[in-house]
Amino acid sequence: MKVTLFGTGYVGLVTGTCLAEMGNRVLCVDVDAGKVARLKNGEVPIFEPGLSPMVKRNFESGRLDFTTQAEPAVHHGEVIFIAVGTPPDEDGSADLRYVLEVARSIGQHLDRYAVVVNKSTVPVGTADKVRATIAQALAERGAVIPFDVVSNPEFLKEGDAVEDCLRPDRIVIGSSSERATQVLRKLYAPFNRNHDRTVVMDERSAELTKYAANAMLATKISFMNEIANIAERVGADVEQVRRGIGSDPRIGYHFIYPGCGYGGSCFPKDVQALERTARTVDYDARLLGAVEAVNHAQKGKLFELIERHYGGALKGKTVALWGLAFKPNTDDMREASSRRLMEQLWAAGAKVRAFDPEARAETTRIYGERADLTLCEDAYEALDGADVLAIVTEWKAFRAPDFARIRDVLKDPAVFDGRNLYDPAQVEDMGLAYYGIGRGRSLASVPVPSAAMLRPAATA
Repeated sequence: MKVTLFGTGYVGLVTGTCLAEMGNRVLCVDVDAGKVARLKNGEVPIFEPGLSPMVKRNFESGRLDFTTQAEPAVHHGEVIFIAVGTPPDEDGSADLRYVLEVARSIGQHLDRYAVVVNKSTVPVGTADKVRATIAQALAERGAVIPFDVVSNPEFLKEGDAVEDCLRPDRIVIGSSSERATQVLRKLYAPFNRNHDRTVVMDERSAELTKYAANAMLATKISFMNEIANIAERVGADVEQVRRGIGSDPRIGYHFIYPGCGYGGSCFPKDVQALERTARTVDYDARLLGAVEAVNHAQKGKLFELIERHYGGALKGKTVALWGLAFKPNTDDMREASSRRLMEQLWAAGAKVRAFDPEARAETTRIYGERADLTLCEDAYEALDGADVLAIVTEWKAFRAPDFARIRDVLKDPAVFDGRNLYDPAQVEDMGLAYYGIGRGRSLASVPVPSAAMLRPAATA
C-alpha cells in the first residue's frame, strides 16, 4: 500500500519505517529541510534501538522516502497519517495547531479518496475537528472528494518503540466508516498474523483510550511513590511492599517501581491534557490532578535527600550524576527527573559531573556550556572530584557497579539511588552511605520505627 506520514518524530519515523519494513511504500513529510536531508543521508536524529539500520535498509530499497513537500505526499498516500507533535498549551491542554495545519494541507491537495489517520495523541473530539478542517479546505477549492478520518492511537514505549510497532499488543481503530476500517485492517494485516490484535471502536472512544492508558500507568507510578514516602516515615521497606502487592495478579509488577518521578513526552503531557479535557466538560478529575502533583513533588526527592545529607549546605559540593535521559534506551530528556535535580543543585551552589550513555549531546543542546556542568565519557570518570553519587536513570550499565571503586573515589562516600537499583545492606557493607526511595536498613535491624528512617547517621 502507499502510505504518507506527516511528522518524523518518534511516532512518525518509527511507524513509517515499520510499515515500510512490511513492504509498503512510505513517504514521510517534515517541514525541517535539514532533518529530511539528514534522514536521506542515513542519519537518524533520535536514538531508538533497532531504528537506524531499519531506516537505512528501507530507504535504500526504495520503500521509504522523505520530503518537505505536502502536495506530492498527499497525492502519494491512500492512507495519510498525521503524526505531528501536540505540545502542551499554556494551560496544559494539548496544542492542536500542527495537527490542524496538516489537516488543512490534506484538504488543499487531496485528489482522490483517502483515509486520514490521527496517530498523534489528541484530545477527545479531534477527529471531528480534523474532518471539519479538511472539508473546509475542500469546499474552498470547490472540490467534492470523499475521505474518512480515523483515530489510531499509538502505544509505543521509547526505548522499545520498534518492537512495540512490529509486535503490538493491540491495534486500536476508532472509525465510524466500514470502508476506512477495512483499509486499516488491510494495512495492519502483517502485524496480525499470529492473532488478531485489532480493537475497533468509535473515534472518541479511541481518542480517550490513549489518554486513559497513559493516565493509568502514571497513576500506578505516583501511587507507589506515595507508598514509598509513607514507608520512609514508618520504617518500612517499599521494595518488600512492592513484592508483596505485585504478587497479586490483580495488581501485577508492571509500573509499581517507586523512584524519583516519571518524565518523557507522554505521561506528564497526557495526564495534564486529560485533566484539562475533564475541566472543559465541567468535571473535576481530582485523581488526575493528584497524580500530576505527586509526580512533580517526587522529582524533587533526590535533591531533598542530598540536601538533608548535608544539612542544607550544598554550596561548593560536586554531585556525580548517573543518567540524564528520562528512561533507559533513549536520549530523550523531555520532563526528565535529571533536569529538575541538576537545576536544584545549581541553584544551591553545587556542581554536577554527569554521565549518560546516549543523552550527553541532548544535555548540551538544552543547557549549553556551563561552568557548573561537566559531561563525562564514562560513568567512573563522573566520580572524579565528586562528593557523592546520584542515580537518576536505570541504565543496565549502572545495575552492578564496582562499589569499592565508588567508595574510594568519592570524597564523601554516599549513594543516592533514585531508582532503587541496589540492596541497601550491600552498599552499606561496602562502606557507603545509602539513600533510596522509601527504603531503610533491613527491617530486622530496625525493630522499632524511629528517627533512624531519616538516615542522619549515614552521613558519618
